[in-house]
Amino acid sequence: MFLPRYPDSPTPPPVHHHTVADPTPVRRSAPQISITSGAVVAVLVGGVVLTALLAAVAVSATSVAVCAVVIRSMLRDQRRH
Repeated sequence: MFLPRYPDSPTPPPVHHHTVADPTPVRRSAPQISITSGAVVAVLVGGVVLTALLAAVAVSATSVAVCAVVIRSMLRDQRRH
């Protein structure tokens, strides 16, 4: 019942003949990329600006958090009296 069934006359697998292609490698020339001093300066200025913006966001968030803590403590003290 669970035994595999084989065909009565098996057919041989087809024969493929491979032809050898010319093994010349294809060389692609890489594009020339020239890095100028202007590009380096632009990247550095962009990095400095982004770092300054990140620092400004961090300082602002810290000051808002400190103000929230101070206001909360003032309101808590006012409710007690």
